[in-house]
Amino acid sequence: MAIEVDRDLAPILVQRHAGNAALTVIAQDVLEVNLAESAGVSPFLVVGNVPYNITTPILFHALQRPRAARAVYLVQKEVAERVVAKAGDESYGALTANVQVVAKAEMLFTVPAGAFIPPPKVESAVLRLTPLEQPLIAADEEGPYRLMVQGAFGMRRKQMLRVVRELWSLDPLAAGALLETAGITPTDRPEVLSPADFARLLRARLQASRLTSA
Repeated sequence: MAIEVDRDLAPILVQRHAGNAALTVIAQDVLEVNLAESAGVSPFLVVGNVPYNITTPILFHALQRPRAARAVYLVQKEVAERVVAKAGDESYGALTANVQVVAKAEMLFTVPAGAFIPPPKVESAVLRLTPLEQPLIAADEEGPYRLMVQGAFGMRRKQMLRVVRELWSLDPLAAGALLETAGITPTDRPEVLSPADFARLLRARLQASRLTSA
C-alpha cells in the first residue's frame, strides 16, 4: 500500500505499478487514512518520506493503536534530534515525551541536503520508531497524557509545583501531594522529567481524581 496526497503524482504511481497486484495506491491525505485497516495485515510496517511541515501530526497519527510493528521515516534532522532526545537535553520537549512513552526512538543516520534534487535548505535524517512491548501508559491514558505533557511544556520554564497547580487548578498543598506521590521534586522543571516521570504524574492525578469523586 502506498499513500499519495498529490493528485498529479498518484495517477503516475498507479500507471507505473499497474502490473503489481501487491501494490495499492491510496490517493488521500495520510492523516485521514486508518493505517492498520488499510494495511490489511498484522503485523504491518510503515515507511515514509514525511512532508516536513506536518511531521508531528503524521508521527502521532501513525502511533495510534493498533501500531505498526516498526515505522521508518525520512524527516528533518532537527525533528529526529527532538524525538530521540533525553530528558534535560536542549532538544527535549513535548514531542519527545509523547513519542518515547509508547515507542523506542532511534536516529539511524543523517542525509545531506545534496542528496536531493533540488536540495532543501535543511539536513534530513532517518528515524526509526519501534513500539514498546510494554508502553509506559495504558490505551485510555494516552489522551490525558498528551494533554498534560503539552500543557506542561507550554510552561517549561516554570517549576513543577506551579505547573501542576495551573494544569489542574490545585492549591499548593494538593499540588505538592501529587508530586510527592509521583516522586517528582517540586522545584524541577518539565524539561528534566522523563516520559516515565510524566506517566507517574498522570497516574497520581487520575488516582487523586477517582478518590475525590468516590
